[in-house]
Amino acid sequence: MNNARVAGVGMTKFCKPGQQQPYRVMASSAIKDAVKDAGIEFKQVQQAYASYVYGDSCCGQHALYDVGMTGIPLINVNNNCSSGSTALFLARQAVASGAVDCALAFGFEEMQPGALGSHWDDRESPFDNVLKKLDEVADCHQGPLALKMFGQAGTAYIDKYGANPDIFGKVSVKTRSHAVNNPYSLFANEMTLDEVMSAPTIYPPYLTRFMACPPTCGAAAVVVCSAEFAKKHNIKANVEIIGQSMITDIADTWTDPMRIIGSDMTKEAARQVYEQAGVGPEEVDVVELHDCFTPNEVITYEGLDLCGEGQAEKFINDKQNTYGGQVVVNPSGGLMSKGHPLGATGLAQCTELVWHLRGTAGKRQVEGANIALQHNLGLGGAAVVTMYRAL
Repeated sequence: MNNARVAGVGMTKFCKPGQQQPYRVMASSAIKDAVKDAGIEFKQVQQAYASYVYGDSCCGQHALYDVGMTGIPLINVNNNCSSGSTALFLARQAVASGAVDCALAFGFEEMQPGALGSHWDDRESPFDNVLKKLDEVADCHQGPLALKMFGQAGTAYIDKYGANPDIFGKVSVKTRSHAVNNPYSLFANEMTLDEVMSAPTIYPPYLTRFMACPPTCGAAAVVVCSAEFAKKHNIKANVEIIGQSMITDIADTWTDPMRIIGSDMTKEAARQVYEQAGVGPEEVDVVELHDCFTPNEVITYEGLDLCGEGQAEKFINDKQNTYGGQVVVNPSGGLMSKGHPLGATGLAQCTELVWHLRGTAGKRQVEGANIALQHNLGLGGAAVVTMYRAL
């Protein structure tokens, strides 16, 4: 396979449920921006992948038709919170394999207020087995599915490594400080550690309100092409995908709360990406990772090998996760500040990283960014890790 290029990106500003435009409008806007950014016409796109979770079949077509009806194949993708990166995975694979020269991945979501829930209560849930296992391996508090799973993983991390639980709050503080410079972020105000730690507890004993991302609505899109396509049409496409891996649950996943929320999937996906790219974690300049809850960011530092096992507390306290440190993690403000429109999140992460590699990220620019790493996680489950390089 040849490496695929990112030619164009686009996204809408995420907003609270109830304040959004229809998904068709948000998605078509992001697509138009990405196509324009790529410097091509929509008719040159040969294949498309639409990611979303909450919606009827063929929502992708409904959104795409406002941009154009060119008869291209369109595949609707639902892979829970990793849907956006799954669409990107498929678009890159189509281009890298030579099946097409130019593909589009776009994602969108109209979320509802409050905790994530299912609309299908008349059949088995894909989480029935995993929740049963979680209750078997841990003394869990009750709560909404995602809160219970990530909250218990946070408890397991503290119990295993003896870290100070304030690391979960420090991640929130760091993330909010980054969001101040992101015009696409929902929250753009800084917070103190005391404000985070003294907020109402949402999952005992450690998780407070400001350690969980809010549901938001929005859309994002990415145009991927081959080097030959870029040369032929005289477009820049100066960001290259040099490694990408998707891992689903493995045999040992359901034996530990941290594994249940994807620590092993993340670790294996990252290992494969570092091997594919021939680039180690010490060479990564900027990371966008899946911080739906701050314990997941802490656990993911180690899964991505940004620090050693049990070393996340030192990594955080030494401020190695921000500007001036080893690597800048979530310069966008992450899911914690932007919110999490499920189908759009992975593609919004890609968009942010591309801006940094182009040197166009404004006040939040990571200086000299050359290598970027992306992590997008979906329970149920899948972890997608992608590495980009500036050309």
